Amino acid sequence: MVQQLSWKVGGQQGEGIESTGEIFSTALNRLGYYLYGYRHFSSRIKGGHTNNKIRVSTTQVRSVSDDLDILVAFDQETIDVNVHELRAGGVVIADAKFNPSLPETCTTATLYAVPFTEIATELGTSLMKNMVAVGASSAVLHIDTEVFEEVVLEIFGKKGQKVVQKNMEAIKKGADYIREQLGEQLETMKLDPADGKKRMFMIGNDAIALGALAGGARFMPAYPITPASEIMEYLIKKLPQFGGTVIQTEDEIAACTMAIGANYAGVRALTASAGPGLSLMMESIGLAGITEQPVVIIDTQRGGPSTGLPTKQEQSDLMAMVYGTHGEIPKIVMAPSTVEEAFYDTIEAFNLAEEYQCPVIMLTDLQLSLGKQSVEPLDYNRVEIRRGKLQQGELEELEEKQYYKRYRVTEDGVSPRVIPGMKHGIHHVTGVEHDETGKPSESPVNRDDQMNKRLRKTKGIRFNMPIHVHSHEKESDILFVGFNSTRGVIEEAMGRLEQDGIKVNHAHIRLIHPFPADELLPYVQGAKKVVVVENNATGQLANILKMNIASHDKIQSVLKYDGNPFLPQEVYAKSKEMFVLNGNV
Repeated sequence: MVQQLSWKVGGQQGEGIESTGEIFSTALNRLGYYLYGYRHFSSRIKGGHTNNKIRVSTTQVRSVSDDLDILVAFDQETIDVNVHELRAGGVVIADAKFNPSLPETCTTATLYAVPFTEIATELGTSLMKNMVAVGASSAVLHIDTEVFEEVVLEIFGKKGQKVVQKNMEAIKKGADYIREQLGEQLETMKLDPADGKKRMFMIGNDAIALGALAGGARFMPAYPITPASEIMEYLIKKLPQFGGTVIQTEDEIAACTMAIGANYAGVRALTASAGPGLSLMMESIGLAGITEQPVVIIDTQRGGPSTGLPTKQEQSDLMAMVYGTHGEIPKIVMAPSTVEEAFYDTIEAFNLAEEYQCPVIMLTDLQLSLGKQSVEPLDYNRVEIRRGKLQQGELEELEEKQYYKRYRVTEDGVSPRVIPGMKHGIHHVTGVEHDETGKPSESPVNRDDQMNKRLRKTKGIRFNMPIHVHSHEKESDILFVGFNSTRGVIEEAMGRLEQDGIKVNHAHIRLIHPFPADELLPYVQGAKKVVVVENNATGQLANILKMNIASHDKIQSVLKYDGNPFLPQEVYAKSKEMFVLNGNV
C-alpha cells in the first residue's frame, strides 16, 4: 500500500479530459484524500493536447509530483508527450481504439489497452469512454466503484436516472475489464485508507470570488480573459443572490474605471484580469491613486509578453504591478500562496483598500488560479469588515460656499472619506493635482503637501502576515524565498535538503508592496545563501529583494519560464548544486 501517487489523464481538448479528472478527483476528495491538480491545456476552444495531473495523498500536498504512477491516454500523443514522467513500475491505461504503444525507450512501464470507446459504444454512446477510463483507474487503485455514484448523480441527475445508470455501468465495466487483465499484479498501487474528513476541493479563482462575496463586494465589472474568467463566472451566479451584479464590459479600461466609480459611490467593487488587461488598466490605477479611491484588482499572471502563453504558468507581472503606473501613488500588492490564503486575503484586500484609500492589487498565477487543491473548511468567523475613515454619520455643517475637505492633510496620510449625496460632504474630484477640497491646484506647496500625504499612507500598513515563515531558527545554510504557487515545491525541496544535512529556512512573501523588509531581514542576515524561486526569466522578486534588503552577494535565483510549473526535484537539485558550488560539503 502507498501513501500517495500521481494520476494523469490526457487527450484532445474537447474530448472530456477535464470532466474525467473532475469525477475522479471529486470522488477521492470525498473519501478524505488530499489532492492537488494541475491542468495543461491549449489556448484554443477545441483540439490540441490537454491533460490533467492529480496528486493523491493521505497527507497535505501543495504541488504537482515529480513523476507519474498512472497515465490514462485517449490518444497516442498523450503517451508520447507524457511517458517520460512515468516512474519505474508505472502504468499506462490507454484506449485500445488507437492501437497504443510505448516508445522503445520506455522499458519500465506497463501498457494496458482497454477498449474505452468500444465498451462505451456498446452501452449507448462513445461519449461515455471517459467513464470507462475512470472505472479502469479505480480498479488499479483498488477503489470500489460505488464511491463514484454520488458524483455521477450530481453531474448527470438532471438528465434522468437512465443516464446515471448508464454512466455507472460504464465505470463498473471499465473496472471489471482491467481487474481481469491485472489480477494481483498491481497491489503496490493500493492506496492507504484516507482519514474520511470532509474538505473542500477548489481552484484559487473560486476562493477569490467567494472571498470577495464574504468581504462585502457587490459589484464586479470585468472582461473575460484566461486565467481570470472563473472569478467572473462564479460571481455571475452568486452576486445576484446578495443584491449584487456583474457586468461584462467592452474592455479592461472600462472594467477598472467602473470599479473605481462604484467604490467612489460606497459600493465595494473589484475587477479581475491577467497581464494584458492589467496593462490597459494602468492609467485607471493611477486615477484611483490620485483621487484616493479604494479599488481591488486581481491579476492572475500568465505567460507573456503580449498574448504570450495565455494558458501557461508564469510570474512575470511583478515589476509591472509594483511600478507600472506613471507618477507615484500609494499602492498595495498582495500575493497569496494557497487557496485558503486566496480566500482570506481577498477579504483583507477590501479592508486595506478602504482603510488606506488606494488601489490594492492581488497577484495570483495560473497555477494558483486554476490548480485545484484540497482545502480545510473555511472559518467565516474570521471575516471582518473594516471601512476605515468612511464617514457614515452626519457631517458638520460647512461655512457658506465652502467645500468639504475630502483630501485633508492628516498625520497618517489618510483623509476622511464621504460618498456622493451626503449633506455637507460636497467636494470636487479630479485626476489633476488638487487641494484639500479637490479643486485643481498647481501650487508647489500644495503639491508637496498632497504628494507627501498620499505616500505617507502605506508606511503604516498593518497586514496580519506579510511573510509566511517556515523555519527552525534564524540562521540557516539556505533561505528560500518565493511568492504565490511556488510555496509547495519549496516546502518539498526543504524536506529533501534537510535529509542531506543542510539547514534550510523558507520565507514566502505575501505582501509584495510595500515590501516587508523588517520582517524578512533577520532571516536574510542569518542565511549563508538566499535562493529565490520564481517563474520568470529576469529574477523579478530577487531584484525587489536586492532593492529593499541589499545582501546582493548572497542572493541567487532558481528560474523557470517555459510555461510549466516547478517540480520539487528541480528546486531541490538546483539549490543543492548552488550549495555545493559555493564550497559547502
